[in-house]
Formats: sequence, C-alpha cells, structure tokens
Amino acid sequence: MKAPQRLGRTVVYESPWVNLYVDEVQFPNGRVIERHHLLDFGPSVVAFVENGAGQVLMVRVCRYTTGRTEWELPAGGVEPGESVEEAVRREVLEETGYEIAGYEHVCAYYPMNGIANKVAHVIRCRATERAADFDRDEVSDVRWFSKDEIRHMIEAREITDGVALVPLLLLGC
Repeated sequence: MKAPQRLGRTVVYESPWVNLYVDEVQFPNGRVIERHHLLDFGPSVVAFVENGAGQVLMVRVCRYTTGRTEWELPAGGVEPGESVEEAVRREVLEETGYEIAGYEHVCAYYPMNGIANKVAHVIRCRATERAADFDRDEVSDVRWFSKDEIRHMIEAREITDGVALVPLLLLGC
C-alpha cells in the first residue's frame, strides 16, 4: 500500500529532544488532512533486565506528566551515532548501576503511532554486576521483582507506563 504523503509542514517547536510539526498530509485514498500534528522523536530503548533467579529489574520514577511515581523498566533515548545496544547499556547503567550482557532485540514498536513517530526497541538482557550507583536525580529506587509480583502490580494498576507494559506483557509477566 502506498504511504501517506506530506504536502507541507509548519514548524511549531524544535529541540534536541522533541519536535512539534503541523503537516498537511494526503492519504492513499485521496483524503487530505490540513493540520495533522506530529510529535517527532528520535529512537528509544527499553530494557527487560533479568537476573539468575528470573527476577526483573525495575526503577521507580516520578513523572510530572501523570503526577505519579511508578515502577518502570529502564528506558531512554538513543543518542546520535549510538547503536541500540550501546544505548541500552548506557541507560541501564545510568538508571540502575548495573552492567548488562546477552542482548536480545525482542521487537520494536510505536507507542503513540497516531501522533508520534517515536520507536521503542525492546531489549532483553541479563544483569552481570552492580558497577555504580544509579542517577538519583532521575530515579528514586531500583529493585528486583518476581514476575508474579509484576503481574499483581499490573492487575492493581500500579504499573501504567505503556513503554514498560508492552515488554512486561510480551515477556511473561
């Protein structure tokens, strides 16, 4: 099937983290949307980190956008010139203090495909050693959870972050 075609673009905002555009778009069926808002992001990674006991490493993060502090999987953006594997290693080390190995690229998905081009690469890996402290400006706590504990937290709506929910549900939690 033919892809939608951008006919025009108005720049609303641009930064190193996110851009906001208003595009005029023509879809394959001929329909034209004159003001299609697009959030433009670079790629990101989300890490499903396990230990030898099958527990999953999670980080507790306060989110201004939702007004909540929740347990999430380590995640973040891929820097320019950085591979997905380099990005997931850096993000896990920054957010948890753990080194990782055994990378498996599980999938890539678009968490907000109606309004944003952000792609999230899900990487399954294992923790090797605690090499540093975590970034306390970004994360308030780091903890290992059993898959049963995570299932209970999902059912109780204690984990609501879509970027974390997709890998957790895909990988048996």
